[in-house]
Amino acid sequence: FDVYPGKSAKGLKCFTYNEWFFPPHFEDDPNVPGFVQVECLVQTFIMTFLSISEHSGNKTNFVSMNNVTFKRKIIPGQTLLIDSHLTSFRRGLAKGHATSTVNDEIACSADFVITVPAVFEKFMIPKKK
Repeated sequence: FDVYPGKSAKGLKCFTYNEWFFPPHFEDDPNVPGFVQVECLVQTFIMTFLSISEHSGNKTNFVSMNNVTFKRKIIPGQTLLIDSHLTSFRRGLAKGHATSTVNDEIACSADFVITVPAVFEKFMIPKKK
């Protein structure tokens, strides 16, 4: 959708009835599980720093997610718009925030701390034997 390397990224996810998680969650009232919403947020957030050429293609690891909030139910046929911002990236440690909306209503938001091990490990102090 939109990526500004080292700053922000915007994305979208259109949820259709054929998503694998709708039948078990829930057959009589299908809605998007929270972990799927968080995954949409974090994948968009990761684009804010993996879009920087020297980090492209690197693996990432979660350190933390905080202030996770769910504000509304998301159902089949709705589109999730995600807006993420990188607040800092130092020594392979990325910090930032992502918020999603459906029809201009906040759906989910979270703060993330993610590492890029290929960079982060260069700054670790070796353990003494």
